[in-house]
Amino acid sequence: MKKTISIGCDHAGYKLKEIIKEKLTDWGYNVVDVGCHSDESIDYPDYAHPVAQHIESNASVFGILICGSGNGINMAANKHQGIRSALCWQVEIAKLAREHNNANIVALPARFINKEEALDIITAFLNTPFEGGRHQRRIDKIACI
Repeated sequence: MKKTISIGCDHAGYKLKEIIKEKLTDWGYNVVDVGCHSDESIDYPDYAHPVAQHIESNASVFGILICGSGNGINMAANKHQGIRSALCWQVEIAKLAREHNNANIVALPARFINKEEALDIITAFLNTPFEGGRHQRRIDKIACI
């Protein structure tokens, strides 16, 4: 059974999203592309929220979000309960986001990484398991009361 990846971006991340989407398909993933679908200026929350909602209703799904800095789209996704979106610009950060934080979305800064770095980050994110243990206790404290 194919694993599903939900992906979204703003205009600054559009070209990188298209490259990533093609590679994910080659790797055997089912890709749900919520947009955007061009490099015309748009508002990143319009694409962060659908990815976050898709993951909230499908716990086995991972997400990829891309904007210029990665910050705005990451902040919007993290407004959702159960979402742990991590801004990653290096492989080691992506690994730690999965191992220690059980991140379910990786946010990428399109203006600060190249396509090879993006693919390496995504590979690390998708292939690194959550360690659990003491890290689960910390994650349990994230939710708002």
